[in-house]
This record gives sequence, structure tokens and C-alpha cells, in this order.
Amino acid sequence: MRVLVTGGAGFIGSHLVEKLLGEGHEVAILDDFNDFYDPQIKRRNIAAVVQKIAVHEVDVRDAGKVLAVFEKGRFDLVVHLAARAGVRPSIGQPQLYYDTNVNGTLHLLEAARAVGLQRFIFASSSSVYGLAKEVPFSEELHLTQTVSPYAATKIAGEFLCSTYSHLYQMRIVALRFFTVYGPRQRPDLAIHQFTRRIWNGKAIDQFGDGTTRRDYTYVDDIVQGVMASLGYDGPLFDIFNLGENQTIELKDLIAAIETALRRKAKINVLPEQAGDVPLTCADISKAQRLLGYRPTTPLAVGLPKFIEWFHASLSDCGGMR
Repeated sequence: MRVLVTGGAGFIGSHLVEKLLGEGHEVAILDDFNDFYDPQIKRRNIAAVVQKIAVHEVDVRDAGKVLAVFEKGRFDLVVHLAARAGVRPSIGQPQLYYDTNVNGTLHLLEAARAVGLQRFIFASSSSVYGLAKEVPFSEELHLTQTVSPYAATKIAGEFLCSTYSHLYQMRIVALRFFTVYGPRQRPDLAIHQFTRRIWNGKAIDQFGDGTTRRDYTYVDDIVQGVMASLGYDGPLFDIFNLGENQTIELKDLIAAIETALRRKAKINVLPEQAGDVPLTCADISKAQRLLGYRPTTPLAVGLPKFIEWFHASLSDCGGMR
């Protein structure tokens, strides 16, 4: 298949691109290499494969350029990972998040419609569950409220996808990712940020009393779920959780990183942050049943793999992180 991966130079996207290439697909990337974090990190992410793929340096907010990529690429399928990410930054820049995540998704769907593309995978987020009380979170939950602009843009993206699926008979799968980590994780995310700061002897910020819980999902398991969704032949529009179905408290995560690094964290305890949720936990039974999704990397296995990559990245960057 000819596959376009938006955000393909990012953390999850670069892993997916490698997997697609390994299985013989023809791959193109659409990524704007913006400055949310150092764009050179993204360029390093795809350095090993850049000669094998087409790279379109395009912002999804530019409808005309997005359409031109679709018209030229003649893709069979799009995996839409590109987004402005992060709950806390979205509170400070809601317009940017709306323009990128909602309008950008609309531009991709419109381009897909214009060229007759029939398969579309949309990366959604566990943040859409907000303050849901029923645990683990099931795709069947009736969602009535989100608690951050980021989450609101993701549920809006799901609704756009369901609308285009209905109107134009596109087969669209929305995948709700639960707190992904692993090699190449973005530097702003908790595991990477905590690891870097503890290693460098700097204090980390702990928001709240450390009892918030997250369902951390190793990137290889996410990629396995995405790959399984490519050939899904169920309802034209469907939604799946991709998580580990296990949770860990923030204070225990910090302790696990301390153990792995053999260094003690200096902790700034701060008030809980607006937009954060106390718990995420995925019900993955639907993905297991219909996609054959089988996560195999619990945090006890995945965290040491991340730490190994972190140490290797220090050497690659001359010790500077």
C-alpha cells in the first residue's frame, strides 16, 4: 500500500514509518517540523529512513498544500498522527490547538474526499474521557465533557471523522492512545522529562500529591495496534482504545525512574494543574477482540528499554540533553 503518515517524523510516527517500511509498504511523511520542541530531534528520528520515503514539509493548516500532497501521492491510506499535543500548553494556546487539530483534520479529510481515498486512521487520545468515573474507560462511554482544549480538539476530530465516514463512505478508524512512552519520546513528556532532569541533578515538578494514575503504553504496542487497524473491515467508522490496561501512580513512576537511574529525584511538589485528570485506564477488550491487539510490554519491561535508549542518546548527542 501507499501510506501517508502525518506527523511521521515525530515520536510515534517515526516508529510507525519504520514498521510500515519493514512490511513492504510505500511510505510518505507529511510533517511541518514546527518548534514545539527542537525540530532537529524529528530529523534525527527519520535519519535512517529518509532516503526511502517522500517527506512533505507541510503544515496541516494549509489546505491547498495538503490537497496538493494528496493529488500527487495517490495514497491508499492515511494515518493521521499530526497534532499540537499536550494538555497544559493547550490551555495557553487554545486557538493554535483548534486551528491545527480541528481545521487540520478537516483539511486532510477534505483532501481524502477530493481524491477518493477510502481508508483513514485518526490518532485520538485518552484525554477525551475527561473525568469519567467508570473505570476502565470503555469506548461505549457516553462522553459529555472534556477538561482541556486539547481534549476538546480530539473529540471534535473524532466527530469530523464519523461525519466524513457517513457522508462519503470512507472507512475511518479512530484510535484513542493512552500515554505513550518509549525510545524517541518527546522531551516534554513526563517519563522523558523526569529522566533527563533526575539524571542531570535538577528538580522535577510533581503536580499534586503523586496519587494521579496513568495507563502508560509502550510505543511498540501502540504501533502494533495501529498496524492491526489498517485492514479493519468492521463498521465504516469505529473507535478503539490502545493502552496497556494497567495503571501506576505518579509517585511510583518517579520511584521506578530513580531505581533505573540509581539517582534520587529532587521533587518540587506543586498544586494540581488545570486540565489534568486523576486517572486514565483503558478497557482494551474491544481492540483485543476485533483488531487482535495484544500489548506485550508492561512498564516494568518498557521503562528499562526507555532508559537504555536515553543513555544511548546522551552518547549520540555528546552528553547534551
